Amino acid sequence: MTVQPKRIIEDAVVRKDASVGDKLLDKAFALAFNGLVYAQIWEDPVVDMEGLAIQPDSRLMCIASGSCNALSYLTADPAQVTAVDLNRAHVALGQLKITAIKHLPSYERFQRFFGHADHAENKAVYKEMIAPHLDAESRKYWEKRDIKGRRRISYFTKGLYKRGLLGNFIGLAHLFAKLYKIDLSKLLKAETLEEQREVFEKELAPVFDKKFIRWLTDQPASLFGLGIPPAQFAELAGDERMAEVLRRRLEKLACDFEIKDNYFAWQAFGRGYDRKEDAPLPPYLQRQNWEIMRERIERLDVVRANMVHWIGEREEASLDRFVLLDAQDWMNNAQLDELWTRITRAARPGARVLFRTAAEPSLLPGRLDDAILSKWRYLEETSADLTARDRSSIYGGVHLYELA
Repeated sequence: MTVQPKRIIEDAVVRKDASVGDKLLDKAFALAFNGLVYAQIWEDPVVDMEGLAIQPDSRLMCIASGSCNALSYLTADPAQVTAVDLNRAHVALGQLKITAIKHLPSYERFQRFFGHADHAENKAVYKEMIAPHLDAESRKYWEKRDIKGRRRISYFTKGLYKRGLLGNFIGLAHLFAKLYKIDLSKLLKAETLEEQREVFEKELAPVFDKKFIRWLTDQPASLFGLGIPPAQFAELAGDERMAEVLRRRLEKLACDFEIKDNYFAWQAFGRGYDRKEDAPLPPYLQRQNWEIMRERIERLDVVRANMVHWIGEREEASLDRFVLLDAQDWMNNAQLDELWTRITRAARPGARVLFRTAAEPSLLPGRLDDAILSKWRYLEETSADLTARDRSSIYGGVHLYELA
């Protein structure tokens, strides 16, 4: 059956029992989410791998997003990783990375293409070294022109990480920073956590008290650029103004981890990765992992599918690890029951499920059918530790469950 590009996302996002106004918001988000959203995934793969405790026989399913984490999981030496995504742009990006790892001649070439992602020579590199080996659907995506008439592959010559829904959102945040005379580069130059906090308190924190910023962030559509659908907006805000929630999340990103170790901070405040030799990078982009990526890349598949349907099509007791990102924040109780029924059926003994939530607590108690939830053990202390050490800093909680 042919998948309709827009319909598959709309079916997942639009709440069937919502009011007319909320459905319109959902449809607007689905439209925005149809293109490239994340050039880089915003979940920390290092804490993911610690929580998942990947073994040599582990068969892992995750949501692809930018595919950074799916690729990085290969450094933990699993037997198989399958990255599933509704978004054809994300699938095309994952396939592009896989093909590049297989066919580019050196780490340096790979790093210039996906790390720097802004060299003019990348156009020729794509045409000569990647495109001949790329699947037809992904090649069609990258060679098609966007709304401005540019071929999408040109993103890699002008700055991939400034593109996509999130890249545009961060760019808009930088524009507001200039209007409020905030120098974000000061954070990237800070040499200690104390200096980072000083910059945050002096430069960034006051902006969240501005009337316009407080009004703007109260609008659900204002956070579409973060990939936050209207259904997740209320969970993220809770009983607070959204400006307060965002201030705390930005404070953690700016102050809790040294800039020299946090590539998420570089993406937020510098709109790209640092270019020093010892710059922080996702595991799959690190020089020491290049040969590992080459050796294990055949273990990774990136497919376009509905996550719930894909899991339901697996054999019983066939998967060990599941990474759901924040997808459950989009779901109602019936959808949660369906998802976890299929996960429980497909899970091997000792399987683990890791996911994130906009709010701090796990969303499963009181919502997931007790008959299903009772089969899983919540690793509370580990979850709290992973949450505290998640360098991406934008989520309220990282949660880990193990099949009892």
